[in-house]
Amino acid sequence: MPKRALRQSMLALRRSLAPAEVRRASEAIQRSFADSDGFRKSRVVALYAPIRGEVDTGDVLRLALDQGKTVLLPAVCGDELRFIEVTDPAGLHSGSFGIPEPCLTGKAVAPDCADIIVVPGVAFDLAGRRIGYGKGFYDRALHHLEKTGRLVGFCYDFQLVDEIRGEPHDVALDLIVTEKRIIRPLG
Repeated sequence: MPKRALRQSMLALRRSLAPAEVRRASEAIQRSFADSDGFRKSRVVALYAPIRGEVDTGDVLRLALDQGKTVLLPAVCGDELRFIEVTDPAGLHSGSFGIPEPCLTGKAVAPDCADIIVVPGVAFDLAGRRIGYGKGFYDRALHHLEKTGRLVGFCYDFQLVDEIRGEPHDVALDLIVTEKRIIRPLG
């Protein structure tokens, strides 16, 4: 299926989720992730602030802060993402595209410093490829970190498809966590 059609289809499915379904699946996904070696051993964790029915990351964010981990959230600056340290999630503001983000005057940290980076997406495949909203922010910011074992996707199980036709600039993930399973793509 072409990327545009797949994106539209997945966004429609995600919009149809009841808030209770989003909450239940998000809790299961975050619990699985929090129990993983990657999270337990990490000292610097980059997350995303969810919008439009994306898997929530709030539980992981609070747990990471409680455990003394450094937490980073992305902020859009022009055509790039900057990862900014967050110490208080209440300090986020509505940034580009209406996404909650930290202030750009906060402490910027290179994504290379993160032990684990959780990436949102609209659709994912079993090889670790993903489709985002089509702006390429994460692809540009994280392409050099492919196959380093740091890139994790959170998604609902229905967002997984057999194959996405990738392009050379698309970032492949090292791990995908759904409410039903954990996928470790080969390659």
